Amino acid sequence: MSDEATNGRHEFARKLLIDLSVMTVVGVILALIGPFGSADAPLAVRLVSWLLFAWVGYAVYNPIGWAVEQLHRSLHLSEIGLWIAGCLIATIPMTAIVWAIGFWPRPVPMPTGEQALEAYINVLIIGASITVLFHLIERSKQAPPPAAVERPAAAAQPETVDAPAPQPAFLERLPAHLGADLIALEMEDHYVRAHTALGSELILMRMRDAVAELQGVEGAQVHRSWWVARDAVEDVKREGRNLRLVLPGGIEAPVSRTRVAELKQAGWF
Repeated sequence: MSDEATNGRHEFARKLLIDLSVMTVVGVILALIGPFGSADAPLAVRLVSWLLFAWVGYAVYNPIGWAVEQLHRSLHLSEIGLWIAGCLIATIPMTAIVWAIGFWPRPVPMPTGEQALEAYINVLIIGASITVLFHLIERSKQAPPPAAVERPAAAAQPETVDAPAPQPAFLERLPAHLGADLIALEMEDHYVRAHTALGSELILMRMRDAVAELQGVEGAQVHRSWWVARDAVEDVKREGRNLRLVLPGGIEAPVSRTRVAELKQAGWF
């Protein structure tokens, strides 16, 4: 197994351990609070039930992020709408699981319409709240670094011989066969895919860190999961309110609606 694959597995295991630890804390807190009538049960029963709900809930709701990313990229649908739809859909099987666990090991009765609706709403409140929390944490990790503030040059500086500017650190990560003509970066899970004029390659690092290593390269993070070199833009596709930057090799990068005004003012389109 390659070092890249091994590192990817380690990174995935680390994230999974952190996420499950967070869900364990959430389960313990909910057990102590005892919401939705669970406070009547003994503490030991509440702990077992809420921890089980938390871990199973993570398995049910966690794939929403992947589905939102894929559908947003391929169908250009609203991310907020996809997140809402994902939570509403994922809550259906989660409600059935919660209902069944609540009666285990006794036989599970069929709920009435009113009971099913009440259980669905209760699960949706907790499931959606925790999903939003995880989404906000993940977005904060991927946020682009603040732009550096340029300092005015000091007056009457003695004339010096300019040394060649060092190559941005990220370009040194690129395999030799890809060259250094960077077109774009595309986020894929815990990797970024570097697109150059000669091909593409996955590199194990966060988008935020990759963008930070591109200081000196003219470009911008046009979307949460895309960074684009300024001189690589060949055309702009408009589909309603959605914009996509057309890049060499048929690559298309979506533009976040929150970045449209800023990029337009900068003369990107």
